[in-house]
Amino acid sequence: MVLRVGDAPTTVAETLLRAPVLAGWTLDDVMRRAWAGEIVDVDGAPIDLDAPVVRPTPVYLYRDLPFEPPVPFDMPVRHIDDRLIVVDKPHFLATMPRGAHVTQTALVRLRREFGDDVAPVHRLDRLTAGVLLFTRRPDARAAYQDLFAQRRVRKEYRALAPADPALADGVRVENRIEKDSGDLRARVVDGEVNAVSDIALDSVRADGLGVYRLLPATGRTHQLRLHMAGVGVPIVDDPLYPEVDRERVDAAVDDFSRPLKLLAYAIEFDDPYTGVSRRFVSGSTL
Repeated sequence: MVLRVGDAPTTVAETLLRAPVLAGWTLDDVMRRAWAGEIVDVDGAPIDLDAPVVRPTPVYLYRDLPFEPPVPFDMPVRHIDDRLIVVDKPHFLATMPRGAHVTQTALVRLRREFGDDVAPVHRLDRLTAGVLLFTRRPDARAAYQDLFAQRRVRKEYRALAPADPALADGVRVENRIEKDSGDLRARVVDGEVNAVSDIALDSVRADGLGVYRLLPATGRTHQLRLHMAGVGVPIVDDPLYPEVDRERVDAAVDDFSRPLKLLAYAIEFDDPYTGVSRRFVSGSTL
C-alpha cells in the first residue's frame, strides 16, 4: 500500500490505522506486525512507525492472504537489460500489492521470475493496461523514479470512447483533482491546477467509437478517466466515470470480458545513465 500525505501531519502508524484495508486493526496490531518484520519499506527494511509521512510512501505488509481470482492474461516483457524491465501490464493486474490484491500483481509476478530486487519505477491503475517500468537493481531505482518525479517522462495513452468530431483538433483540460483515501472516485475541486491532459480524437472506427490520443502532463489518480468523462466522452467500460456501475464495483470477481478501454501506449525519456533517448511502446490494442 502507499501511505498518503493528509491535511495534518501524521505518523506512519497513524496513517496505517486510517487505511480502509486495515479496518479493525489496533495500534497494538500494527506494532506487533512491525516488530515481527511484517511491515517493511520498498527495500525490505523495517519501517519506523513514528516517522512522519511527508510524501507518498510505499509500504509492504505481510498479511493473511485472501483468495485472489487469478488474472487470466499474460504480461509480456517488452525490454530487459541490467537495470530495467519493461512490461506490457494487462488490464485487471495491479502494479504492486495493495488492499485485496497481493499475489495478482505485476510486482509479484516479476519478483518470482527475476528476484526480490525488482521494484516499480511508477504505477498504472489496476484497470489500465500498457507500458510499465521496473528496475532490477536497488542502485538504479532512484535515478529512474526521479525522471517521473521531475516530469521528464513523455507519456502517451490511447483510449476508446464515443467519437466527438469537435475533439479532432484536440483540447487541453486543466483543473485540480483530489482523491481521498478510501474513496472510489477522484473529483474535480476548486484550487490551484494540479492535473493537465491533452486529449485529441485520432480516428473513428467502423462501429462509431473513437480512438483518442491522450498526453498527460501530470499523473493524478484517475486523471485521464476523469478528464475524458469531463469533456463528454467517457472511456468505454469505465465502471466509475461518469457514474458508478455498482453491479461491477461490488462484484466479487472482475468481469474480465469488459476491460477499461485505456492503454498506456508509450513512454519516452532520456536515460539518466547514458543520456540516450529511449522509447517503449505497448504491443497491446484496445
